[in-house]
Amino acid sequence: FQQFSDTGSRKEHVKITSEPKPGFLERLSETSGGMLIGLVTFLLAFYLLFTNEGRALRTAKSLDEGLSLVVPLDNIHSISQQNEGRLVHLTGALSTSKPLFDPSYGLSIKAVKLKRNVEMYQWVEYEDSQEYEENGEIKKETKYSYNTEWKSEVVNSRNFDREIGHKNPSAMAVESFTAVSPNVQVGSFVLSKGLVDKIDDFKQLSLSHLEDPHADVTRGGDYFYHSDNPRRPEVGDLRVSFFYAGLSGDDPHLGSAAKVTVIARQRGDQLVPYHTKSGDILEMLYPGDLSVEEVFQKEHESNTMKTWALRAAGWLSMFVGISLMTRIFYTLVDWFPVVRDLVNVGLKAFALCVASSLSLLTISVGWLFYRPLWALLLALLSVVPIVVARSRVPPKKQQ
Repeated sequence: FQQFSDTGSRKEHVKITSEPKPGFLERLSETSGGMLIGLVTFLLAFYLLFTNEGRALRTAKSLDEGLSLVVPLDNIHSISQQNEGRLVHLTGALSTSKPLFDPSYGLSIKAVKLKRNVEMYQWVEYEDSQEYEENGEIKKETKYSYNTEWKSEVVNSRNFDREIGHKNPSAMAVESFTAVSPNVQVGSFVLSKGLVDKIDDFKQLSLSHLEDPHADVTRGGDYFYHSDNPRRPEVGDLRVSFFYAGLSGDDPHLGSAAKVTVIARQRGDQLVPYHTKSGDILEMLYPGDLSVEEVFQKEHESNTMKTWALRAAGWLSMFVGISLMTRIFYTLVDWFPVVRDLVNVGLKAFALCVASSLSLLTISVGWLFYRPLWALLLALLSVVPIVVARSRVPPKKQQ
């Protein structure tokens, strides 16, 4: 059943849907499906936590190995055969063989990457829902609102609740793209594709010194507009902006060529990945003039952040998995509001304690072959949440 009520503006409307309140068997069936999903999530958490520890320790070991072997280069404009196959460190300005062009807009720049970003003025639908129970039915009230915005992706208006009056074009007349220089160097050394991929500090290109490329294109600020009136755009109008990364030549408007610091393996006149004994790959590029120690410190910090992020993701997966698997107890008592609320709190506390303990235990197992003493300490800590939970239970209940 659907009930529509307009608010007086075609840009906003409310829809109310209702359905019978699900019975006990239906809710139990849904909970059983959730238990299966919870089991998969629970098992996935073990894999994520265990492999993350091995990856983190292997990466740290590889970084320590690289730091002990790296050779700083004093001259980046001459290639020494003595460093063939070795891990080298160098700093210098980026250079490319040819400028990057966008002939459609009469634009060229000496840079490693040039990105054309195209946006279209489109309708966007926003949805705000709330559910409530009334007369034995579950009702859902959804408020739909529509606004026109610049979007870099085509918004499919066919998925709107009301497409009439909010229809978007199905495609853009001009496409976005990123051009990459085929040959990027630092001094006499050619950077590998992996190193070039790391040059991603994009900056918006100022168009103030350029003229309108076509009669149907108007420049406004740092945008080219495909619009009759850029100040009052219509749905389907386009605007184009440009971004660059890795300036590779002196430019009167943009400044000097960008400097980078690179650590990689020397192979002839190329800088390629270095394979460590631990099985990792070292291939580093950072903007600016950095010492060897500063580069490896940044890599260690990045490894630490990634490790903790994956630990948090693994713990959350385990918590969600346990919550879904124990949801059936909540369903069994959801006819009794007071008991239901108490059971809900208890299940959340149970999931929190078990997820914390099993996460610590899994991490300790991952460390077992690398740092046995730390593994033992983590294993002991994994018991703490359960001990704390038991200590809060009254003595009579324990008996």
